[in-house]
Amino acid sequence: MTTTTVTTTITKAATMTMPVLRQAGGALIASPNRELRQQVLHRLNGRYRPAQQALGGAEALAKLETGEFQVLFLDRQLPDLEAEELIPVISGRFPGIQVVLVDSASAQPASDGSNPIASQDLAVVHPSLREPLRAAQEPAALPGMIGSSEPMQRVYRMVRLVAGRNTTVLVAGPTGTGKELVARALHALSPRSARPLVVVNCAAIPEALLESELFGYTRGAFTGAVQSQVGRIPAAHGGTLFLDEVSELPLGMQAKLLRFLEQKEIQRLGTCETTRVDVRVVAASNVDLAARAARGEFRQDLYYRLAAFPIELPTLAERRMDILPLAQHFLACMAAAIEMPTPRLGAEVIRLLEAHPWKGNVRELQHVMERASILVESGNTVEAEHLYFSGPQKFPHPPEFEAAAS
Repeated sequence: MTTTTVTTTITKAATMTMPVLRQAGGALIASPNRELRQQVLHRLNGRYRPAQQALGGAEALAKLETGEFQVLFLDRQLPDLEAEELIPVISGRFPGIQVVLVDSASAQPASDGSNPIASQDLAVVHPSLREPLRAAQEPAALPGMIGSSEPMQRVYRMVRLVAGRNTTVLVAGPTGTGKELVARALHALSPRSARPLVVVNCAAIPEALLESELFGYTRGAFTGAVQSQVGRIPAAHGGTLFLDEVSELPLGMQAKLLRFLEQKEIQRLGTCETTRVDVRVVAASNVDLAARAARGEFRQDLYYRLAAFPIELPTLAERRMDILPLAQHFLACMAAAIEMPTPRLGAEVIRLLEAHPWKGNVRELQHVMERASILVESGNTVEAEHLYFSGPQKFPHPPEFEAAAS
């Protein structure tokens, strides 16, 4: 790996030597400093495609997984990872990447509007890079979701394609993969976003109460019904109804839900009147609903209604390049909640996080990082002793905790 150290300021031109590229490739600038990123990309002048940006080290690692880049401008002042520890990680995982270290610590906006990076400092030496190349077009992440891996890019594309329609969507995937986040993104991106999003956990409502909860009831409809209540379905009128764990619906309730999907009408308990309801239904299941339907454990006609547009979510093990950005995101959120600086991820922590099987998917990662954020206390780096994985590969408590317990 070729490493060039450069100090960059916004008030004084810097000397930056571009490594000689052996073949056409892209450039990536990783820095939390927006001014520095824009200046480097400006001087590249479209000659490297793709030419992209990352706000930190974890995001840079995720983007490097695409294999589209041959040179990385890496800021020493990263918000999440130590640049010096990150370089050997990049060297081991991406041996063809050349790294240019830059330092934005003293960067300040130029008062005279001068450009801090001279054009000759970013001269292109490989002639093939002078030809225009098509930049990769990646769909932006969905609201509330993080990840730039190819499996997640497919999810983003599917969601954006169907969001503007009234088509019923079935979101499938193991527990902890973010099915509710997809449902919320579908609602947020739809024309119904100004109307309610009503979430129903089908497994959390007792079977005896399901019909009244979904469709509502009138006063006196049953013992204890002292006043009328609007059900979850009519409460979502004009908006989106999210049926989580829909596989847990009893067969009798499945027939009534099917009728609603076909007729768009409901009948409250205690009345013979029907009411038309305009809702877009999104369902989610963490089991193979098609297999259940084939075994007679779930109505096939209801399955086909719900699965008009299925979206399959990948496990975290299938989108490993998203692990570090997600981990850093969780650390940042937890640090912000207590108004503390966001800790960095140590080199050994990076290796452990990437090697873990993550049977609990994103939710397990969130819990691991929450515990680490507590154990790191006032430190600025998450180390291996701060990690604790549940299951057969779990790590023991840190020595100081064992000593205190004894």
